[in-house]
Amino acid sequence: MNQEDKTCQNCKAEFRIEPEDFAFYEKIKVPPPTWCPECRMVRRMMAVNERLLFRRKNDFAGGELVSVFPRQVPFPVYEHNTWWSDKWDAIEYGRGYDFSKPFFQQWKELSERVPRYNVTVVNSPGCDYCPKVIDSRNSYLTVGLGAEECLYGNYTRFSKQCVDYYFLDFCELCYESLHSYRSRNVTFSQYAIECRDSAFLYDCRNCSYCFGCVGLRNKQFYIFNRPYLAEEYKRTIETFNLGNFVQLQEFREKFEEFKRRYPRRFARLEHCVDVTGNDVANGKHCHACFDIDASDGSIENCKYVFIGTSLKDGYDIFETGENGEFCYEVALGFGYKILFSAFIPGGSHDIFYSDSCFDSFHLFGCVGLKKKSYCIFNKQYSKEDYFTLREKIIAHMNEMSYTDKQGRIYRYGEFFPPEFSPFAYNETIAQEYFPLTKEQALEQGYAWRDTEERQYMITMTNDRVPDHIKDVADSILAEVISCAHASIYGGSTSIECSEQCTTAFKIIPQELGFYRRMNLPLPRLCPNCRHYQRLKQRNPLKLWHRKCTCGGKISTNGVYINQTTHFHGSNPCPNEFETSYAPDRKGIVYCEQCYQSEVV
Repeated sequence: MNQEDKTCQNCKAEFRIEPEDFAFYEKIKVPPPTWCPECRMVRRMMAVNERLLFRRKNDFAGGELVSVFPRQVPFPVYEHNTWWSDKWDAIEYGRGYDFSKPFFQQWKELSERVPRYNVTVVNSPGCDYCPKVIDSRNSYLTVGLGAEECLYGNYTRFSKQCVDYYFLDFCELCYESLHSYRSRNVTFSQYAIECRDSAFLYDCRNCSYCFGCVGLRNKQFYIFNRPYLAEEYKRTIETFNLGNFVQLQEFREKFEEFKRRYPRRFARLEHCVDVTGNDVANGKHCHACFDIDASDGSIENCKYVFIGTSLKDGYDIFETGENGEFCYEVALGFGYKILFSAFIPGGSHDIFYSDSCFDSFHLFGCVGLKKKSYCIFNKQYSKEDYFTLREKIIAHMNEMSYTDKQGRIYRYGEFFPPEFSPFAYNETIAQEYFPLTKEQALEQGYAWRDTEERQYMITMTNDRVPDHIKDVADSILAEVISCAHASIYGGSTSIECSEQCTTAFKIIPQELGFYRRMNLPLPRLCPNCRHYQRLKQRNPLKLWHRKCTCGGKISTNGVYINQTTHFHGSNPCPNEFETSYAPDRKGIVYCEQCYQSEVV
């Protein structure tokens, strides 16, 4: 088919469906989408909470547990070991299909009855306060795989003793670092690849004993991109006094200004062919994909994928991998032919409109099943009856559509309506990547949950925390410290930000030991607000068409002087590209050729 321009059902913006998109939809036998790519991404993200933990009732054994689900959700919540046990079976909640009611209405009724697990903690001792960890140990408020003694981080693989981070692979003793790989003892850095014993790095590779550096390769003993002798470097670093909070903040501001003087690569695409997006490795024929590390495989023929590993022929996915194929409109899931579903891990295939199902195949509209097959609405069918009924239900979904509170229409081919989410907008990862105010969320028809009154008493305001780590006594472990994003008025706390602020926080023993070992001052923000500050350092999940800002001998803003002669000589670079750097964002953005000329 030719390309087609459509109007988004949700935001009313125009979006385009390309011929290759129609070809993909035809392969998996689904209609083209009625929501634009960004609205579809937000809709999937609204199904996921990866940061907030709530205290609520254990609906199986009684008592209290910690859960990603607040107490207001309609379905029961079990402790995760109980949920995985044979003490109950979700097949008992099975029901027949009612052709007098819309599919989505019936699915909602089922989903509000079937129990869910409180947190995703798999083979991970000492990680009871982690929303989602696998093969990890002794970690706290962490999301990752193979996280060992890690705190307050999102998305790590096989890293050890790291604190306050975002996307680390095989790292150790890293702090306030983002998108870094095989680095050790690196702090306040982004895109530090195989670096060690350094601080304030951006886009550096195989560097050690470097401070405040941008775009370096295979260097030692550099400060703000200037070489030093080894002894001179050590003496200079000692004068910086990074254990002092005030001086550390001054260096952070200085480094941010320093970074803007150097060109940035328009997109970080490693070993890619015909790929647009950012932070993608081993990609081929992919568009608008972000944070994909397929170094152990490849990602091919995909669009609108955020976070994953190896995948082929997949569209509109949040967090996937493990050699998935023919997946579409998935939130946290991977396998073969997973469509319109959430929380479907590896080992499953041919799953439609299902949630929290494991090691299963040929499911349609199911919730909470384990090792089942040929089920519809958690009811068991024969193979022949399953396929016959499935086709009738798909036809019925198109004949009797579901209309949500905003008047948006859902037929076969749409992900679950946002109003089905067990979370409010500000409790999901949608708020992290597409932040809204309460008024904006409500206007768009999304739920919003005001922060409940905290039951703790603040014992120390953040301005009373000692400036230097050497002056911090063990008694700090007993203090409840106010977050700097909250103001204290006569004992009541007024939240001054929309970053899921907890208003106050405590320092745990493992954390204090880390700060002392690394000579780092205590933070002044709660873990949630610190997470949001890290997110502000990453590029948005959007693309803009831009020109290279290399003006020939210097950058077009006159800030950076090229160190080599580029292919276009003294004339401005003619190259254009798709980039996640917005046109109004400060900085120098070079195409691949100009960037390689300057950095490599």
